[in-house]
Amino acid sequence: MKPRALFFGSPAFAVPAFEALADEAEVVGVVSQPDKPAGRGQELRAPEVKLAAQRRLPSVPIFQPVKIRTGELEASLRALSPDIAIVVAYGRILHAPLLALPRLGCWNLHASLLPKLRGAAPIQWSIIRGESTTGVALMRMDEGLDTGAVAATVRCEITAHDTTGTLSPRLAALGAALLADTLPALVAGTVTLTPQDDTQATLAPLLTKEDGRLSFSEAAFAVSCRARGVDPWPGAWTNLKGEVLKLFGPSVIAAEGARAAPGTIVGMDERGVHVACGRGVVSFAELQSPGRRRLPAVAAAAGRVIAVGDRLGEPS
Repeated sequence: MKPRALFFGSPAFAVPAFEALADEAEVVGVVSQPDKPAGRGQELRAPEVKLAAQRRLPSVPIFQPVKIRTGELEASLRALSPDIAIVVAYGRILHAPLLALPRLGCWNLHASLLPKLRGAAPIQWSIIRGESTTGVALMRMDEGLDTGAVAATVRCEITAHDTTGTLSPRLAALGAALLADTLPALVAGTVTLTPQDDTQATLAPLLTKEDGRLSFSEAAFAVSCRARGVDPWPGAWTNLKGEVLKLFGPSVIAAEGARAAPGTIVGMDERGVHVACGRGVVSFAELQSPGRRRLPAVAAAAGRVIAVGDRLGEPS
């Protein structure tokens, strides 16, 4: 008999895991974030997990509580008699009554190799911090921030051109496969749990818009890592002539030897606009000025948005 399962999740990253769970278990309830205004029109938009659940399991109840500690959600979920709960990027920390509700516990798919990068933005910070490898961990949840014992992991390479936008789908697919492979052992109670070494823990807090600001006094590799880690949100940006300039598609073209002040545009070619850093040179393939569309760097240069000798990073 398939286990009765709850699924907690919100963004697109969680959808593959939801689909995997729906293949292997009887999903009796889905919990997601409330619909939120989005886009220029600020129309309400449903979380991707909600949309996926409506397509796949139209008769299953979907809960979108604004607050989860009132007791209402707990009562509703208890009435469903769940055996197990799977949590993937839900966006809220579950408190003790919810964690204790399923008889087989609550299990979280987290997009890092725990105890590294505990927190809300592990994919982004794995790239920003220049990691070459990351992965997904399946852990039994406790009341701490991603501190539970780990049941299984899978590793994933971070390439020199990965952004959060390209790495996230690969990790989502790996996490879904890991869940499908491990779920039978979770249900049977035969999984081996490995406590995390708290002394090796690092944090991955939510990003802010300020995290997208590039500091060209850093090495070219660090500038590239940050620009890729904040793509697509909040996006990499700097200042030029008192205006915000957004930058995309970074690559390190020289690890050493820039003979110009950090932030100076030292050249342009088919690879993009080349910017001197504290050490080395980084190139950006595309640029976007306020009120203008995103352009290849060479087109921006032709339109006189930028020129060799301009210096990025000036205060706005």
